[in-house]
Amino acid sequence: MNSQTKFVRHFFKFFSPASRLASLVFILLLAACSDFFHPVKSTPKPKSEYAFNYWLLQNVYMYEDELPNLQEDGDSVQILYTTLKDPYTRYIPPANSNQAITQLNTSLVEGDVGMRYLYNWSNEYPISIDRVYPKGPAGRAGVPRHGNILKANDIELSGETAATVYDSILNYSKNIDILVAHNGDTTAYKLEKETVYAPTVFVDTLFENSDEGYPGLIFIAIEGFKLNTADQKKGTYGELKAYLDSTTSDKRVRVLDLRGNPGGHVSQCISMADLFVSKGTLSTKRSRTLDADGKSVIHTSSEKAKAGDIGESGKYIILANRGSASASEIFISAVTELTDIPLVGTRTYGKGIGQTTFHTYAGGLAIITNYEFLTPKGNSYHGEGITPKYECTNTVGEVCASKIAHDLYGVKTPYQEVKALAKPYREMKDDINEFDGGAIEWEEGNFVPYRF
Repeated sequence: MNSQTKFVRHFFKFFSPASRLASLVFILLLAACSDFFHPVKSTPKPKSEYAFNYWLLQNVYMYEDELPNLQEDGDSVQILYTTLKDPYTRYIPPANSNQAITQLNTSLVEGDVGMRYLYNWSNEYPISIDRVYPKGPAGRAGVPRHGNILKANDIELSGETAATVYDSILNYSKNIDILVAHNGDTTAYKLEKETVYAPTVFVDTLFENSDEGYPGLIFIAIEGFKLNTADQKKGTYGELKAYLDSTTSDKRVRVLDLRGNPGGHVSQCISMADLFVSKGTLSTKRSRTLDADGKSVIHTSSEKAKAGDIGESGKYIILANRGSASASEIFISAVTELTDIPLVGTRTYGKGIGQTTFHTYAGGLAIITNYEFLTPKGNSYHGEGITPKYECTNTVGEVCASKIAHDLYGVKTPYQEVKALAKPYREMKDDINEFDGGAIEWEEGNFVPYRF
């Protein structure tokens, strides 16, 4: 009897006799070892949704000492999961599963005009356009970035109610006519909402002034790690690689900005780290999974770097803060431990564990913590975070990054004569709000980011 046959016989104990033959299809999918496990529609259900989730937790949940606390029989799957201490292990009911899958895998925004704004209380017209997505309605219409929105559908957007009024117009109107002031001109734009894939990589050149001899410092903001984004085939990795490939002749220093990046897909962040690393183990994953006999085992796997990518020869620094978590930390540890690229900012969040998402028979999602990550040097950062080589003593921002770029690479900026705000890291005593495994909104000054 081969090992796969043993596994099938063991797994079939979970199903009623009438379900066993049809369940073979699910076994084959389970053996594929993807991040998402999919029972097919033709596969009969097991005894109950509760029983299936109980079985999953018993076999793959990483913190085995908690498993005796689970009740084998029950009606509420949510209660089953809330018995566990791990905040990242959770159950999403069928009614919300499609929306959750979209959020996990894509940057898709339904009913959107393709831009987002900042709200500045000190301005008479407080809504300023922060980003314009090139492939969205606003991008195609030529709406300028950094313009102020004066009116939407002939309603003036001034004062403290501006954001509330604008939100209401966006929520309930398909066609949005906006009046935008930019560089002394006022222009009207007619927009129609549609489904938009938002970018997850944004590029800005700051401190550039040829008259003063400032070449500029390039900031590459990476806001998440998604499978499908503005680049619908290669996701966030595709966005970053396309930018690097298109700027091979640009030798200026670049800042890989991961501030507030809560993570995402491991495959994406590993591929992106590999763009900057020529050799070595990028990351090691230790997981609790199933062997061919259907028994829980601890499996260790590593991802190796390959040479020859454009990022291996450039000059970079990484900028991160306490909102940089999960897949961001995989990226940071891989690049900083295997190259000379330094980490600047503050200590990162410290989420060194990961989850596998299972599609359940009732159509729900079981998101279960079943693996942890180690850095290239074999270190765990879970609960500790990654410490920067250079600490920003004040705001973790562009000025701090520019001073480090000057100290390390001689980049001329308006701030080069001022003493650097960054210095070798010392232990931080700052607090952080509990990270819930999803996106984080970080407020700096009077600006609060909104997405549409």
